[in-house]
Amino acid sequence: MEAAEFKSDQYVRFCPGCGDHAIAAALQKAMAEIGIPPHQVAVISGIGCSSRMPHYLSPYGFNTIHGRGAAIATGVKTAHPEITVWQMTGDGDCLAIGGNHFIHSLRRNVDLNICLFNNRIYGLTKGQYSPTSPKGFVSKSSPFGTVERPFIPAELCFGARGTFFARTLDVDMPTTVRCMVEANNHKGASLIECLVNCVIFNNGTHNYIADRAERAARTIVLKHGEKMIFGKDNEKGLALDYSTVIPHLIVVPADDERVLVHDATTADPTLHRMLALMGQPDTVEAKAEMEANGSELPIALGVIRNVAADTYDQAVHRQISDIQATAKVHCFDDLTKTLETW
Repeated sequence: MEAAEFKSDQYVRFCPGCGDHAIAAALQKAMAEIGIPPHQVAVISGIGCSSRMPHYLSPYGFNTIHGRGAAIATGVKTAHPEITVWQMTGDGDCLAIGGNHFIHSLRRNVDLNICLFNNRIYGLTKGQYSPTSPKGFVSKSSPFGTVERPFIPAELCFGARGTFFARTLDVDMPTTVRCMVEANNHKGASLIECLVNCVIFNNGTHNYIADRAERAARTIVLKHGEKMIFGKDNEKGLALDYSTVIPHLIVVPADDERVLVHDATTADPTLHRMLALMGQPDTVEAKAEMEANGSELPIALGVIRNVAADTYDQAVHRQISDIQATAKVHCFDDLTKTLETW
C-alpha cells in the first residue's frame, strides 16, 4: 500500500513548521507499511492541535471532546476488536483533563496505539503551560513561571503498568515510522511519546536533540536485541554501575564488555524506567544547564518497553463467550421466562 492512500482530501491546518506535519507523514507511511486497509482502521482524538489528525487521514475518524479520546477509543476497540484503533492526543489533552482515562487505558491494556504529541505547551488554546512544561516555565498562564513540577509521560506509563512505551522525535522520520509499526504489532496499549516542536508558542523546546549535528551524541536509539551504543561514531555505550546501593546507568566505551544489550520484552520495568528517564530535566534551570553544558547520559528514543500481556478487549470477549457457552439464558425472552410474571 502507498502512504497516499491514508491521506484525506482536507487542507492541513497545522502551522507551517509545526512538528505535527512530520508525525502525520510518518503515520501515513507506517499505516501503508502495516498494510491494513483504511476501512479497517479508526483514528480517535480529543481536542488540540494534534487532535485534528483524524481530519487529515482517510481511515474512519472521530474528533471527540477534550480529554475523552481514550474513553471513546476504548469503546470502539471493545465493541469492534477487529478494527485497528489509533488515538491521537497531546500533552494537555492526554495528561491534564484526560489523565484519568489515559492511565486506566494503560492499566487495562486496551489494544490501542496512542500517539502522545509532547510540545510542552497548550498550542491550540494559545500558549498556556501544560502538564509537561518544566517548573519555572513562563507562559501566558504563568507569567512569573509555573510553580508545578511536570509529568514525565514514561513515568505515568510505567506507574500504570503499561506494556509498551516508545519515544520519538518529529525530525527523525525513520525512528518514528519504526516505533509506529512496532506499536501496531504490539497487542495491548502502545504509547508513543512524540516530541514535537511548536513554532509559535514554544519554539525550540527540543532543540537540544533536534539539532542534526549533535543528535547522535545526545540521543540513543534503542533496538531490541542490539547493544546500547551511541555517539557520532558509535564510540560510546551504556552500562550499569553497581558500586552504589542503587545501580545506575553510566557511559562507557562502546567496546567495553559491560555494554548492555537492550531487552524491551523483560517484564521487570526497572531498567526500562531508568532508560526512559535519562535526560528528562523537570525545571527550567535544569533544562538550561543541560542545553548549555550537555549531559553525560543520552535521551532514549525508539521502543523502550514491549511486553506481552492479555488485553482488555480480548479478556472481555473471552469472558462473554465462556458465559454464553454455559448459560441457560440466550435471549431476552429466555430471561423473562426465568422471572415471576403476572
